[in-house]
Amino acid sequence: MPQYERILITGAAGRLGSELRKGLVPLAKKIRLAGRQPFGDLAPHEEEAVFDLADMEATIAATKDCDAIVHFGGAPLECEWQIILDSSIRGSYHIYEGARKHGVKRVIYASSVHAIGYHEVEAHIGVDAPVRPDSLYGVSKNFVESLSRLYWDKFGIETVCLRIFSSFPEPADRRMLWSYDDRGSEFYTLVARELEGKTDLADRVPDTGGTGSWSADNQGFFYTRLDPNHRPSKTFYHRIGTDVAEDRLVYEEPDPGFFMSVGGDRLNEWIMISISDHETSEYRLIPAGDPEAAPKIVAPRTTGLEYDIEEGGDIFFILTNADGAKDFKIVTAPVSAPGRENWKELVPHEPGRLILSMLSFKEFLVRLERKDGLPRIVVRERATGDEHLIAFEEEAFALGLAGAYEYDTDVMRFSYSSMTTPAQVFDYNMRSRERVLLKTQEVPSGHDPEHYVTRRLMAPAADGELVPISLLHHRDTPLDGSAPCLLYGYGSYGITVPAAFNTNSLSLVDRGFVYAIAHVRGGKDKGYGWYDDGKRAKKMNTFTDFIACARHLVAERYTAHDRIVAQGGSAGGMLMGAIANMAPESFGGIVAEVPFVDVLTTMLDASLPLTPPEWPEWGNPIASADDYDTIAAYSPYDQVAALDYPPILALAGLTDPRVTYWEPAKWVARLRDRKTGSNPVLFKINMESGHAGASGRFSRLEEIAYIYAYALKVTGKV
Repeated sequence: MPQYERILITGAAGRLGSELRKGLVPLAKKIRLAGRQPFGDLAPHEEEAVFDLADMEATIAATKDCDAIVHFGGAPLECEWQIILDSSIRGSYHIYEGARKHGVKRVIYASSVHAIGYHEVEAHIGVDAPVRPDSLYGVSKNFVESLSRLYWDKFGIETVCLRIFSSFPEPADRRMLWSYDDRGSEFYTLVARELEGKTDLADRVPDTGGTGSWSADNQGFFYTRLDPNHRPSKTFYHRIGTDVAEDRLVYEEPDPGFFMSVGGDRLNEWIMISISDHETSEYRLIPAGDPEAAPKIVAPRTTGLEYDIEEGGDIFFILTNADGAKDFKIVTAPVSAPGRENWKELVPHEPGRLILSMLSFKEFLVRLERKDGLPRIVVRERATGDEHLIAFEEEAFALGLAGAYEYDTDVMRFSYSSMTTPAQVFDYNMRSRERVLLKTQEVPSGHDPEHYVTRRLMAPAADGELVPISLLHHRDTPLDGSAPCLLYGYGSYGITVPAAFNTNSLSLVDRGFVYAIAHVRGGKDKGYGWYDDGKRAKKMNTFTDFIACARHLVAERYTAHDRIVAQGGSAGGMLMGAIANMAPESFGGIVAEVPFVDVLTTMLDASLPLTPPEWPEWGNPIASADDYDTIAAYSPYDQVAALDYPPILALAGLTDPRVTYWEPAKWVARLRDRKTGSNPVLFKINMESGHAGASGRFSRLEEIAYIYAYALKVTGKV
């Protein structure tokens, strides 16, 4: 017998929404579907309410006469209990105001429902009593307790928080894997779930890398296990129903300088073990239908040779830098003999055009590449070789291939944003070239792109190179040198910082800040050569590029040196330490998050789990005197001197496995001891966080607010 008279579902379009609607049939006499567009054919028990969740009155009206709400997206505000499935969720206040006004006692808050399955929502809508936080899977208790305390104190509301990181459905969609880390330590517990029974199995594997891949018979999965030093050195196979202690070792990587991960393909034909450091890679393949088979090497590792594999039916597509293809090319190889001797060039190398990734379909091959500092998507028809670009109009923007679970389809999905345009997700028909906007990021406080200006500048470096700067400011901000500026940088591992939309930065921009990203060498912003020119012996270019960007912003009268707050984290925190030593007069403040500042000591200790894999990036000072001298010349801790440093804020996490908290602690102690001026050097250790900062959406926002408050303080805005 139905438990509810009427359930309201927001965001129930698409395949997953359709499945959810079917799954809720036994629980409700009526289902009200809410969305911006009509739903088309409705079942006899369904009704629709066409409106935009941004319309508060329409949203509140839609909740009338409902006993429960399943809400896809939105910020939790007032409801009897909630389930949060994605810590990055933004969303609507209005749906919860409607629930409060009309006395709806049950709101199920779901986001990225594809990651956990509609069964999760279906299961919890039938719960008769609130679920205690500590009874629900691997919940991050600190996050739950803070939320529970807030809602209990203010509203007398019991809150349930479920923080799920990832999931990996098996081909038959009967089981799935999901993983969680409830300590911020990046040791993930892998859990198998039976979807039909809506229950987790007893198969729980601790201390994994967080991912797994099912064998074709659906009776077991492959995964990597982390050792006590946080190194994923072993791949295991677990058969459902057996003791984890009996899991079969599939492959063990003997070289401590390499990391390993395991995944599958969309055709469910191959298990792919990926082994790599920062400049060399190797794949080992296992037929998904024969989990007992020994892994087969595609191309043996050769120092400097990188390659990635994508399924293609009877061939593999291989993205590689082989044969001097610094900016990469795409080759093919038969699945029966994928060795390098059988690689056949498909998309040739083009200097200055960096191919970043690829995604294959039955009739198309899509690649994401970067040229002239900007990303672009290229669609290639496999049968004819014809190619076309997807065009965009803005001066600077960010693109991403959003992934695909279907192989035999004409439709791909991509994401787009710019510093003024909120994130958008499109479906794109590769045959008709039609794009359909599926979702635009909602900014709860409202957002008008016309109020903002984004620019792309080029700062001249000391050696004549031009360093790109992505820049955002309010249209009313005076550009006479008086505006404060937050200048962000990273510049390592080839990571490109995209010119993407960031709601957080608007908080500063609306207060008169110029927000800028320095695309310094060490990233791949201008191709692979841009990365090579900012690593090892050329690492100093990263730091001088950042200083050049600061000086260019001053020269162009966007800001002044005493108004610039520099920000970077991890390897970007090392950048902060270096520029503090090299040009303290160029900055009004520095924020160094989990900063890698004791570089020389770390690279000299081969027993540390992350040291051997890092030698290709920084150099090996144990084996090379030149590498020792290079690192010693910029290592922030070693270069601290009797200087008048600007105000500095250093942040660390107690459980950080990548940059241990004592690195910034040593750096701060030496700065305080040797600096000559009176500017403060502040140090904050988050006792409940790891490398990625505070866990939980609200805790992370509090941390960002803390940093921004510091920026406002040192620039005299408060």
